[in-house]
Amino acid sequence: MLKDLNLEYVLFLDIETVPAVARFTDLTKKYRALWEKKAEQMKRNNPEKTADELYPRAGIYAEFGKVVCISCGFVKGKTFRLKSFFGDDEHEVLQQFSELLSGYYNTDSHLLCAHNGKEFDFPYLSRRMLVNGLKIPEILNLAGKKPWEVRHLDTMELWKFGDYKHYTSLDLLTTIFDIPTPKEDMDGSMVWKVYWEENDLERIARYCQEDVIATAQILRRYMGLPLFGEKEIILR
Repeated sequence: MLKDLNLEYVLFLDIETVPAVARFTDLTKKYRALWEKKAEQMKRNNPEKTADELYPRAGIYAEFGKVVCISCGFVKGKTFRLKSFFGDDEHEVLQQFSELLSGYYNTDSHLLCAHNGKEFDFPYLSRRMLVNGLKIPEILNLAGKKPWEVRHLDTMELWKFGDYKHYTSLDLLTTIFDIPTPKEDMDGSMVWKVYWEENDLERIARYCQEDVIATAQILRRYMGLPLFGEKEIILR
């Protein structure tokens, strides 16, 4: 697939998610009970942690979290352009992204690309769209499709080469491929705190965009193409 891939038909993306409410004690009685049950499964690796202490990790589960930022990147000529949808209103963020997909990425030639996208970004977005009463755009919807009809690329899956036990982080891949990335003052584990305690969505969006750039650069390495230079990356 990669040797015939036209990068101008690929939308690169990354999402940032947080727990649906700020604190465990803010959950309704029903949701507290459900999170406590979920936390019991998580305690296998963290037996000393309480459900309350584990709650900052709720954002990685679509049933307990919400999407606060979707950053996208696309190739146009010799440039790589970025756009982010972010905000407190998840319905609005998802709707804007859905309109982008339905309007511009709606043919059998288009693809979505994310790092660990098949395990996280793509299913998370689909689940949250359903929760928010939104129709899942065709390129994102897997219902009734055969494997070869799914238009999704995953830079982590491509690196596995069939080894399904192998997880490789985006940070590790940018390091081994010598891909320069701006020094960030946060990592993924801090997103919930930056959102709920610092209320700094723009900082989260910047962080999310850096992951989109890194994903695109990694795919170019896989394809034997030169990296985008700093001047070729354009923020919208």
